[in-house]
Amino acid sequence: MEWCLPHDIDLEGVEFKSMASGSHRVQSDFIYFRKGQYFGLACFANMSVESELERGARMKSVGILSPSYTLLYKYMHFLEKQVRHQLEIPGHYSHLEAFFEDKKGVLPAGKGVSAYQQPPVHWLPSIHRYMYPEMKITHPAGCMSQFIKFFGEQILVLWKFALLRKRILIFSPPPVGVVCYRVYCCCCLANVSLPGIGGSVPESKPFFYVNVADIETLDTEVSYVACTTEKIFEDKRDLYDVYVDNQNVKTHHEHLQPLLKVNSADREKYRGLNDQRQMLIYSQEVDGDCGSCEEDLFVLFFMEQNNRIFQTLLEVSASQDKSLTAEHARSMGLDPQGDRSFLMDLLEVYGIDVMLVIDNPCCP
Repeated sequence: MEWCLPHDIDLEGVEFKSMASGSHRVQSDFIYFRKGQYFGLACFANMSVESELERGARMKSVGILSPSYTLLYKYMHFLEKQVRHQLEIPGHYSHLEAFFEDKKGVLPAGKGVSAYQQPPVHWLPSIHRYMYPEMKITHPAGCMSQFIKFFGEQILVLWKFALLRKRILIFSPPPVGVVCYRVYCCCCLANVSLPGIGGSVPESKPFFYVNVADIETLDTEVSYVACTTEKIFEDKRDLYDVYVDNQNVKTHHEHLQPLLKVNSADREKYRGLNDQRQMLIYSQEVDGDCGSCEEDLFVLFFMEQNNRIFQTLLEVSASQDKSLTAEHARSMGLDPQGDRSFLMDLLEVYGIDVMLVIDNPCCP
């Protein structure tokens, strides 16, 4: 760490977060990360230099911290420009100092600030509020479509794990910026807008990029979505429930194994999502409707699925016999047999009192 403002903020370990392990293999990258109660965005760049001392390459990251990650994207261009400036003219910080003076009001910090004055951590907006525009992280056009294309039908597997608030760790070699967007997309799968749902359930926390310096923190978390470039995490099974390597979604928990299988209801949902995307693309081409956003469509599609499931579960739990039948499962867009294990986990995680009578209606 060669420079920071304010000087009295605790930035221990931030150098490992703002420069991903393996970054020397890429020319440029950006990284979202979490540092204590703040979120960070750093831009990395790598430049060849004729210097034996620097072993032929100069690598730097310039980053910012904020209580919320949703507005960090606004400063991406500034950070990209500044990291290039730091590579070409090292040690000149006047632009960064001016930036801090201009923006410091949005980031209360320093050792003198007491705990109750600290801003709350904004993971995802409250389920009682509608999510636009607070939730938008804003990303290169097509981030959501890339997520869908990359995982295909597997997004329905990720959806179930996200809804169950499992600890999801995504591995990928650098560049890590696009993988940070996958973390965000994954969290978008688990939104519910019904009041009274999820109050006792851990929040879906986007931790973004993590490395070995975060092991102690992750060890205490009961739910998160994160990404890493460090393969060593795969062996640390006590830190995660679900491990995603490229498009391969894995879990070492035997009771979660059935959730890895894509069933007929999942395929139907995936077709429905793609049909809606095609209609959106068509309306944009024909009507010039640029107001409709693929991100909105994606978030709303899964929110509607989630709302339908929980609405049905709440209605059944309020009924006299509390019996959840195969017909109920189908009405929620689930496969009565293929999703039985998922439903049982869902009822347990969210504390919903119903009797599953799918296998044998006479013997709950």
